[in-house]
Amino acid sequence: MSNNRQLVTVNSQPYELIRLLGHGKGGYSYLAERKGRQYVIKQIHHEPCEYYRFGNKLEAELNDYDRLRKTGIRIPEMIDVDVENERIVKQYIEGVTVFELIRSGRSAEVYLEQVRDMADLAKRAGLNIDYFPTNFVISDGTLWYVDYECNQYMEEWNFENWGIKYWSVTEEFLKYLVEH
Repeated sequence: MSNNRQLVTVNSQPYELIRLLGHGKGGYSYLAERKGRQYVIKQIHHEPCEYYRFGNKLEAELNDYDRLRKTGIRIPEMIDVDVENERIVKQYIEGVTVFELIRSGRSAEVYLEQVRDMADLAKRAGLNIDYFPTNFVISDGTLWYVDYECNQYMEEWNFENWGIKYWSVTEEFLKYLVEH
């Protein structure tokens, strides 16, 4: 283990944290390594979120994962869950996020068909996923939804009415960049 990497355990199995991947409403996601393989470890947090209400965040992650698996949407495999420490180990999907793509000045247009296919699968299951572009990773030309969040379908939160506002350099995208 390198001196500057933190070691965390998931069900008594040690993982080295390499770097923070993201911080969302429900937790912090880290790139981690164990026995030469890379994973994502999501550490559930209990920070307040003014625009979203949570019950048990870990339970919600597990339930959402099960619901998403049934839809056919490409998501990373859940590998392990440490209930006591509120940690989830997920398959690491190497690639760039749609957010990073747009922020760097490139177009996400080529991925719109794939996200619309995911949106259709979600709608048929009575769900919306979180269409914000940080939740989508492009790996070898394939789009993956790397979050497990999903909610009951509501027209106002579907891709065409909400998500698409962030999939190019729009007023909403630029406002988000300024605020974050």
